[in-house]
Amino acid sequence: MTKSATTARPAAPARRPVEHDLLLNGLPHPILVLADENRIVYANAAAEAFLSTGIALLKRVRLDEVLGFGCPLLALVEQVRRSGSTVNEYSVDVATPKLPVPRLVDVYGGPFADQPGLVVLMLQQRNMAQMIERQLTHRAAARSASGLASVLAHEIKNPLSGIRGAAQLLETGLSDSDRALTQLICSETDRIRNLVDRMEVFGDERPLAKEPVNIHDVLEHVRRLCETGFARGIRFTEDYDPSLPPVPGNRDKLVQAFLNLAKNAAESIGENKQQGRIVMQTSFRPGVRLSMQGSDRRISLPLMIQIEDNGPGVPDHLKEHMFDPFVTTKPHGTGLGLALVAKIINDHGGIIECESEPARTIFRVLLPMQDRAAPIQRSSPR
Repeated sequence: MTKSATTARPAAPARRPVEHDLLLNGLPHPILVLADENRIVYANAAAEAFLSTGIALLKRVRLDEVLGFGCPLLALVEQVRRSGSTVNEYSVDVATPKLPVPRLVDVYGGPFADQPGLVVLMLQQRNMAQMIERQLTHRAAARSASGLASVLAHEIKNPLSGIRGAAQLLETGLSDSDRALTQLICSETDRIRNLVDRMEVFGDERPLAKEPVNIHDVLEHVRRLCETGFARGIRFTEDYDPSLPPVPGNRDKLVQAFLNLAKNAAESIGENKQQGRIVMQTSFRPGVRLSMQGSDRRISLPLMIQIEDNGPGVPDHLKEHMFDPFVTTKPHGTGLGLALVAKIINDHGGIIECESEPARTIFRVLLPMQDRAAPIQRSSPR
């Protein structure tokens, strides 16, 4: 009896994760896989960039060692483990020791069906989307202020002149005690006229005469004005990108905008100027593009300028309306400063956004850079 020969079936080749890595690393959203005790076992390229840490180091630490203390992302992971189901959270602040400011993200968390104990996290950054959405609101506020300015200039300034002239005529025939009342009328009409003059700036819809502007010269000029005036005693720190190209804009208007931001920062610090700190920072951030209303053209906004202070921060109820006219926290403020800044930045085709928490308020401006076809000079801080 002859023993039949059996042919051994070749073993299936080991599944190589190279294709999976290529796919996950090609995604723009950070993805993390967590094992027991929140040990990080996988992070794609976007997660490495988001956390500013390489995969080799991430695999040696737990998630709570990477994130800031009390980060809500940790509670979300625990919720996934307890429920065994997927969890979605929106507008979650994620902070790490390596991030200059917390980042706002939408989070998806879920378990692995075939590998209990593993949790996958996917983050989607929301900063730019919300910034552009809010910028549309800022532009609408600037347009409403422009219309209001035209009405004020036409309907109020002319009657004010008549009121002031009548008070001056009455003053000549009055006693000293009654003359004080006419002087009060004159001073109050002057105050209203000055307010209307400030509002008239919003009604100026003429296109800016633009030229290549060295943004570092603008910021240095603003700093010198601050240090010799209202911000004397406050410590200024500069963190400039020396390779930043010029900005197409109006130098005087940019000085006015950033001077308003620096003045707000100094006033928020208050009387405790010895402990006050204002950081002026510039950097090149490619990838941010803004769609032009009524056009298919998209403009790039790679130039980032930040002004940060360590004041008490902006009250929560004002954060959504701080660029609207007549919104202010100052006892004697008019609420036109930030509205004017929003208009100037809008006229330059840029975006302005604010992030605020106690001891850290950041006004971030994104601007286009000078067209390479035009003659430019490299910008470097002094």
